[in-house]
Amino acid sequence: MDSSARILLVPTPIGNLGDLTLRGLEALKRADRIACEDTRRSAALLAHHGITGKRLVSLHEHNEQRRVPELIEAARRGETIAVITDAGMPGISDPGYRLVRACIDGDVPFEVLPGASSLITALVASGLPSHAFRFGGFLPVKSGRRRTVLESAARSGETQVFFESPHRLAATLKCLADNSPETPVCVARELTKKFETCHRGTAAELSEWFDAHPPKGEIVIVIDGSAGLDTD
Repeated sequence: MDSSARILLVPTPIGNLGDLTLRGLEALKRADRIACEDTRRSAALLAHHGITGKRLVSLHEHNEQRRVPELIEAARRGETIAVITDAGMPGISDPGYRLVRACIDGDVPFEVLPGASSLITALVASGLPSHAFRFGGFLPVKSGRRRTVLESAARSGETQVFFESPHRLAATLKCLADNSPETPVCVARELTKKFETCHRGTAAELSEWFDAHPPKGEIVIVIDGSAGLDTD
């Protein structure tokens, strides 16, 4: 671990608390303060690993712009700050980007530790081509924009990975099935947790399944973009 780094971005488990890496554990123990997306959830993770007495501060989408200068200033004063989110890699559909940008612009040493990532876990588990892929973050909430993104994904020529809400999954799969019913898809749910599932099949098959079985939990959708749109 880089001893000069004052800000450490530490991936946290996406479900199973045992997936925190040894380097991540060391970083959290070393930190003078820990910036957390949700201090309550992070406190539970720290307690699980026997880390106590740390100063926790919130860093989430609503206060990131205001909090980043405070963290940069603390690092300049010599504090070591660990940055974590509720699950996975900071900066990937979670707070972290602005802080990294501020570190680069302000010449503040930082280090990004490797670790758990639901998008990579889902991609590999899908069994779909992984030599080239695109991560699209969360699918758009508005149906028209979501349809456009899905149509583009199905004919992109490469595997596409998205996050989706369980409340919108059935509508998303129906949209994809209406335009490209034979496109291979994987829906990965609750990865690394007790009730983890990976449903694989065509868009039409998974649309039918999830229409009858409304899901719960965190979901990653993997779409094989090499199949192209159904032009019939």
